[in-house]
Amino acid sequence: MKKTLTTFSSSETENCGYELAKTLKKGDFVAMFGDLGVGKTAFVRGMARYLCPDARVQSPTYTIVNEYRGDVPLFHFDMYRVDGEETLYATGFFDYHDRGVCVAEWCENIAEYIPENSVYVEIKKDADAENENKRTISIEDKR
Repeated sequence: MKKTLTTFSSSETENCGYELAKTLKKGDFVAMFGDLGVGKTAFVRGMARYLCPDARVQSPTYTIVNEYRGDVPLFHFDMYRVDGEETLYATGFFDYHDRGVCVAEWCENIAEYIPENSVYVEIKKDADAENENKRTISIEDKR
């Protein structure tokens, strides 16, 4: 199933993540794609608001993974600096998959390691003269 949404603010992008999170369960993987500054972390913030309401979501750029505690834990990865399988093993990436919901930003860098039955989220900046915050979000559920 694939759907496309349009948002006009960071809070609307966050709400899309919140709605997706309602469909997720332990063991699910969300692969995120999109350029720098398109709203990937805002989308994850929405996911965390549903799954781990007390979490303070920040981009895991320097830590590779942030763990958020909730009834279903959320593991938030940033794959921007990942350059192959060795780096993925070093981060413990493969050990997280069954412990909660995993969401990874910059999946362009790990395309061959994305689990088969994943949810794919692509966010594109679609700004125009009327709204510089316009985004197009494509969600493809392959579970």
